[in-house]
Amino acid sequence: MRMRWLKNLYVQVLLAIAVGVILGWLRPDLGESMKPLGDGFIKLVKMIIAPVIFLTIVAGIAKMGDLKHVGRIGLKALIYFEVLTTLALVVGMVVVNTLKPGAGMNIDPAQIDTSGITQYRASASQQGTIPFLLDIIPHDFLSAFTEGKLLQVLLVAVLTGVALTRLGPMGQRVLDLSDDLAQVFFGIVGMIMKLAPLGAFGAMAFTVGKFGVESLSSLGRLLIAVYVTCALFVFLVLGLVARLSGFSLWKLLRYMRSELLLVLGTSSSESALPRLLKRLETLGCDRGAVGLVLPTGYSFNLDGTCIYLTMAAIFIAQAVNVDLSLGEELTLLGVLLLTSKGAAGVTGSGFITLMATLAALNGKVPVEGVALLLGVDRFMSEARAITNVIGNTVATLVVSKWEGVRDDTVMHAELDSGPKPLEGMSLGHGA
Repeated sequence: MRMRWLKNLYVQVLLAIAVGVILGWLRPDLGESMKPLGDGFIKLVKMIIAPVIFLTIVAGIAKMGDLKHVGRIGLKALIYFEVLTTLALVVGMVVVNTLKPGAGMNIDPAQIDTSGITQYRASASQQGTIPFLLDIIPHDFLSAFTEGKLLQVLLVAVLTGVALTRLGPMGQRVLDLSDDLAQVFFGIVGMIMKLAPLGAFGAMAFTVGKFGVESLSSLGRLLIAVYVTCALFVFLVLGLVARLSGFSLWKLLRYMRSELLLVLGTSSSESALPRLLKRLETLGCDRGAVGLVLPTGYSFNLDGTCIYLTMAAIFIAQAVNVDLSLGEELTLLGVLLLTSKGAAGVTGSGFITLMATLAALNGKVPVEGVALLLGVDRFMSEARAITNVIGNTVATLVVSKWEGVRDDTVMHAELDSGPKPLEGMSLGHGA
């Protein structure tokens, strides 16, 4: 009875993160060798994401029946995403210009070691609106699942759901099968989540062991600025949005604390996606709305990533003594409105998008400056990922309310009582 609290996922992941930090600090070599544990857990989660999203969206759209309803949800979600990500970019720009974390570093671009960013150059050169849009279309039906690209899975799922809707009663058998399969895959998610503490331990031990706490000192001002800005955005901007939509952000954060710790430990927002799909349904949101808004938000509503990209770009300019005019910063903002869309929620993707953004400024800010961030990017990825997850959870609740498919009675009852074990993936009370 005394050890019952150890069955709580929140406690397990928290302890795992603490042990990982201690191991990485005291035994960096051993901590760095724990990397496969974190990588393996993320691969397991990504393995299951595509079928879970597919089945959730297909069943949700088919049960809605009204295709105009589906279209309205998608349109409202995109409008919301555009407004909030623009706000995130502006907030990041204001804070970085106020705090000036790169001022006084006086770094010569010619002396920057760029060996660590070589792997990102090719990917950055391929960034653009047209390639991004074409990449939404999979090579074939199955490749949407095998390549693990969320927008491709989303497209295939929407088409399948629409096709089932048009079949009418004939599609009911397929719909019933989809529901049954969804329960099977959520059961698999439950088994995978039992390994969450191990994955969080491995990822955190590797991060601290490889990069070391001492790597934070040289770029500490940027790191602090990013965390402060993300916190301001979450509690001020998203807090206001939540209040206007009729719920408490604090209660929501308490409700999803296990998912947030999972993201903190793994530095990946995708690690919490399967559980969030269930959490939001439990909060009274329509299954179809959850299936459409949440996965789409993982590509179009990355508030934390937008904050980071703006601050990182201007930080590099400050560090290498490049003065950007207001017009140039507004141009940077416009470029980021495009390049920030589709940035994956996986550690390291920020470099590709950032390099593509700087390249679009015609050499005004040296692309090589991205190498300055290598030492602390991993530590900043936690702030990005957590902000992204909170932003998309709030977005799903807001759009569901906007479209009238959120049961506020259920939502308030759930938020007041706190999180319960998820059906099909129970990990003990409070998981």
